Amino acid sequence: MRITNKIMQRNNLSNINTNKMYQDKLSTQMSTQKKINRPSEDPVVAIRSLRLRSNVTEITQYYSKNIPDAESWIKITEDSLSKLSDIIANMAAQCTRGTNSDFTTTDRGTILEQLKLLADEVYATGDADFAGRYVFTGYRTDTPLSFLAEQERNYTITEQLDKNALDLFTSVNTGKVLDINSANYNDPNYSGINENDITSVDVHRIRLAYNNCVDGKTAGGDDIVPVISFVTGANSDGTVNTKVWADGDPLTTDNTTTPPFTKYQIKKVNYADDPYSQVAGDADAVIYVPETGELLFGDNAYKALMETKDDAATSNVNEGEIRITYQKSHWDKGDLRPEHYFACEADKLDDTGAVVTDDQGNPIRIPYNDTYLTTNAERQVIEYDVGFNQTIRINSRADECFKHGIGREVDDIIAAMENVQELERAQADIKAIMEKLPEGDAGMPTLQNQLDAVEKALTYAKKKEQKMFEGGISAFQKYLDEANLCVTACGSRGSKLDLIKNRSQNQKTTYETLKSQNEDIDITEVAIQLTSAELTYDAALMAAGKVMQTSLMNFI
Repeated sequence: MRITNKIMQRNNLSNINTNKMYQDKLSTQMSTQKKINRPSEDPVVAIRSLRLRSNVTEITQYYSKNIPDAESWIKITEDSLSKLSDIIANMAAQCTRGTNSDFTTTDRGTILEQLKLLADEVYATGDADFAGRYVFTGYRTDTPLSFLAEQERNYTITEQLDKNALDLFTSVNTGKVLDINSANYNDPNYSGINENDITSVDVHRIRLAYNNCVDGKTAGGDDIVPVISFVTGANSDGTVNTKVWADGDPLTTDNTTTPPFTKYQIKKVNYADDPYSQVAGDADAVIYVPETGELLFGDNAYKALMETKDDAATSNVNEGEIRITYQKSHWDKGDLRPEHYFACEADKLDDTGAVVTDDQGNPIRIPYNDTYLTTNAERQVIEYDVGFNQTIRINSRADECFKHGIGREVDDIIAAMENVQELERAQADIKAIMEKLPEGDAGMPTLQNQLDAVEKALTYAKKKEQKMFEGGISAFQKYLDEANLCVTACGSRGSKLDLIKNRSQNQKTTYETLKSQNEDIDITEVAIQLTSAELTYDAALMAAGKVMQTSLMNFI
C-alpha cells in the first residue's frame, strides 16, 4: 500500500485530535471531580450513582433531620415526665407528713398550701411543647392538654371504667354547726343542736374525672343526670352493644320486667338532705352529686356493680366495662381537656367563642375519639421514620401519665383538711362566746351542747383526714409508679434512638464512601494522566511538524 504524505498528515491530525479529546476528558474530570458527566460515558457507573445518591439522600434525611427532631421531642417528654414524678413524690411526702396526728393547725395550713400549689403545677407540666407542638396530646399537637383560660363549652363525656373505680368514702355530716355565731346561737334554728346531730357514714362511690358538672334540667323538666351502661357484646364490624342500667338491670334477675324500669335509676341529690346520708339509708339508691362529680351507690346497687366481670370467651370485648356518660359545660383554667382522654362530643365554637348552630338552631356537635367505644380503639401514637423500614414512637399520651385521679385525690384531701380547719374555727368561736358570758348565764347549756357537737364533728373530721392522708400515700404511690413507668419507657425509646443514630451514622459513612468510590475520580491519578496526555500531545505536534515539512519536492 502506498503511503502518501497526505495520508500521514490525516493520520497525524486524527491521532492528535484523539489525544486532544482524551486530554479534554481528563481536564473535565479534574474540574468536575467526577468520573463521568453523561450516562452514555459509562451506563453502569451512572445507574449505580443514582442508586447510591438516593440512599445517601435518604439516610441523610434520617440522620440529619428526623433523628434530631425525634431526640428533641423525647428529651422534652422525658424532662416533663421527670418533673411530674418529682411533683407526685412531693405529694406523697406531704401525705406522709399529714399522717402525723400531732401536727398543729399551722402545720395543717402549710400542707394545705403545698398541696394546692402542687395540684396547680402537675397538669401545667403536661402543657409542655416542642416547636409549638404539644407533646402529650397525641395527634392534636395544636391543642393544649388543659384549658388555658376559663371557658364555657358543653361536652358530653363517656368514661369507660370497671368495678375497680368504686371506692369507699367517709362523709361527716356536720349539720348546721358551722353556721353558729354569737348572734344566732340562741336562735331556735340552732339552739337545739347537740352531738346527736353529728353523723359519719361510709358510702360507695364512683368519682368521675371532673367536678362541677352540668347541674340543671332538660327542656322537659327532667334532671340532667349521668347514664350508666354496660357492654353486652360486640359485632363483627367492631361496634359494641350496650344496655342502660335503669332500662332493666342486666346484672340481676329480680328487676322489674315492664316499663318504666326504675331500679337503680340515677337521681340527682335532694339538697334538703345530705346526699351521703340519703344513699346510706337506701340500699337501692344511686345519687348523683354534680358539684363534686360523684355517683353514690346504696349497698344493693354497689353489689350489683361489683358483679360485673369480663367473659373470658370473648377476647375482643370487655363485658366488665362500666360506661358513664355525663355533661360538663363550665371549665376553669387548668382543667384537663376531655378530648385527650375520653370519647366525647362538644359544641362547635366560632372565633368569638359562640356556639355554632344548624338551620334548626341546634348546636353543631364535634365528636372526639369515637373508636374508643368500639373494639378497634385507635390510640394516638406518633412515630418517626428514623431508618430504612424502621420507625420509633416518640410521644407519651396524656392518659398514660397525667391522670385525672391525681388532681381528684388532692381535691378530696384538701376538702377534708378545710373541713377540719372550719370546725377548729367553729370550736374556737364557741369557746370565745362562752368566755364572754357571765358564769351561770342561761345560754351556757346551749353553747355547751353546741360545743360538744362541734368537738364530735371535729373528731370525725380528723379521723377522716387521717384516713384520707393514709389513702393518699397509696394513691400517689400508684400514680408515681405509673409516672416512673412512663419515664422508663421514654428513656428506653431514647436509648433505642441512640443506637439507631449510631447505626445511621455508620450507614451514612458507608454509603458516602461507596458513592465516592463509584463516581469520584482519584485526583492524583487523573493529574498524572493529564500531564502524560499533555506531553504526548506536545510530542505528537512535534512529530506532525516534522512530517508536514517533508514533501515530494524534497526528493526531486
